[in-house]
Amino acid sequence: MRIATTIFLTDRTVSPTRLAHALEERGFAGLYLPEHTHIPVSRSSPAPMGGELPEEYGRTMDPFVALAQAAAVTRRLTLGTGITLVAQHDPIGLAKQTATLDHLSGGRLTLGVGYGWNVEEAADHGVDWPTRRERVHAHLALMRALWSPEPTAYEGPYGSVQASLAHPKPATPPRELPCGQRLYGPRTLFGGAAGPKLFAAVARNADGWLPIGGGGLTESLPVLRRVWEDAGRDPKALQVVPYAVRPSPGKLAHYAGLGIEEVVLQLPSAREAEVLRALDDYAQYL
Repeated sequence: MRIATTIFLTDRTVSPTRLAHALEERGFAGLYLPEHTHIPVSRSSPAPMGGELPEEYGRTMDPFVALAQAAAVTRRLTLGTGITLVAQHDPIGLAKQTATLDHLSGGRLTLGVGYGWNVEEAADHGVDWPTRRERVHAHLALMRALWSPEPTAYEGPYGSVQASLAHPKPATPPRELPCGQRLYGPRTLFGGAAGPKLFAAVARNADGWLPIGGGGLTESLPVLRRVWEDAGRDPKALQVVPYAVRPSPGKLAHYAGLGIEEVVLQLPSAREAEVLRALDDYAQYL
């Protein structure tokens, strides 16, 4: 099982370069970073974990900039967003950012895709909350048109692009889909809670699922596998990556028994010394 990590990198924590170097030196598989552009102080959206929202949510670094720094000082470490708030981006610009990072890192990028939970943050980006799922899917379709090997036009309800020259292309090879279609771009995992809407989106638009916390997989994983196979997808191609996990030997053994090949462990949002201590503790799972 590959052991990756995630952390809220901020202006007060360990730097991306120091963390990436430490991860690769110790043999960890990857680094995933979350995204929030800002947190409105008038927020009425409840924190996803309940209680008060931790300070680091409002201090989070841009994941693409931070991951680019991590890519520059490593050779093997995989890089991921956990997650990108796709509805809040201009899809043409996001397609360029994503393809550039995947190209420069040699195909090491995973694009974690999320619908979001903060209504106020999304509103400042012009996102009408009930449309956010549809926006995410439309933005991904536009991005994949730009990632196609030949100039490809796209017109949808939330944006359009003419057939265009758009380089660099992602380094990750395309994946075959039913009906002769191909999935262009980096490995794409959808985050979110188990449910029919999410699982249908995963089977249609992604390489797999990024379940936060990893709870309830015994019940939900067989359901996702049925939806995936009913969509004509290769059963062996489905990737499920438990995310932001607080590890224990029993928990990781349980994941391995479910056929899971990668897990993302949560690091403290802290200064370098504390983060390195956590890495040394997590090294027992490598």
